[in-house]
Amino acid sequence: MYDCGRIAIIGGGSWATAIAKIVVGHTHHIGWYMRRDDRIEDFRRLGHNPAYLMSVHFNIDEIFFSSDLNKIVQQYDTLVFVTPSPYLKSHLKKLKTRLRDKFIITAIKGIVPDENLVCSEYFHQIYDVPYENLACIGGPSHAEEVALERLSYLTVGCSDRDKAQAFADILTSNFIKTKTSTDVIGIEYSSVLKNVYAIAAGICNGLKFGDNFQAVLMANAVQEMSRFLQVIHPIERNIVDSCYLGDLLVTGYSNFSRNRTFGTMIGKGYSVKSAQIEMEMIAEGYFGTKCMKEINRHCHVNMPILDAVYNILYERISPQIEIKLLTDSFR
Repeated sequence: MYDCGRIAIIGGGSWATAIAKIVVGHTHHIGWYMRRDDRIEDFRRLGHNPAYLMSVHFNIDEIFFSSDLNKIVQQYDTLVFVTPSPYLKSHLKKLKTRLRDKFIITAIKGIVPDENLVCSEYFHQIYDVPYENLACIGGPSHAEEVALERLSYLTVGCSDRDKAQAFADILTSNFIKTKTSTDVIGIEYSSVLKNVYAIAAGICNGLKFGDNFQAVLMANAVQEMSRFLQVIHPIERNIVDSCYLGDLLVTGYSNFSRNRTFGTMIGKGYSVKSAQIEMEMIAEGYFGTKCMKEINRHCHVNMPILDAVYNILYERISPQIEIKLLTDSFR
């Protein structure tokens, strides 16, 4: 059985904090990279993340904090990346240590802007990490609910099933159930698309569409997602599994969803900029929408929901007009 060795968390947000809570409960020691030294100092003093999930308390003696990414990468074997996808490149620019021999797990539900690559492909192409050393975490998993120890189901994807199972065992607890998959690319792309569809759900919510239409929107979204995945990575998969459909539903319906919240503000008439300022948190679907639109220019998949969200966010077409056109295409 594969041994994940010493595990480090890369990132300081809510999902990073939730994953750290799970992992430290299993291994009793983690490394933790945070960009800001003042945040680290506050964390050590308070015993909890000073900015996210402040109800989750840690034994500080079990954590080695550092703002030096190279030091963390040198000292730890398994690296769990949980930074917002728009900032991944800037974090990694500081890196002088090889990643190739590390077990890289991405819990980033986004895409790398400019490169238009999902995270595993980015690590493979830019940092020469072999596919067997690349994994992802998928599934419906709001950090807030994990922090509250509400039952959640996670999928660990990796082409090496032993490695996937080894990390899945670390995540498993009385409130986390896990399964494994080899569909890393499919899980990552579905994680990007569900944020786009959650923005669409939010826009419709802001426009006062009801539950009946939201259900039709989600039904069409999962069909659109399935069409795209079959073109970008044509393998046999069950699109109704929790890592695809489940993640889509929780992101489209939940009040914890920042992408749905962002979309709701757009539907109510906020500009993109004012919605982003008011939220104070990254809605990854905003960046994901543009990346997916550019990727699909080469794939030519019929994706009317993606097109509608792109037109609203980037072409400044009225949400009322764009959603009306969308509703005419649904059945």
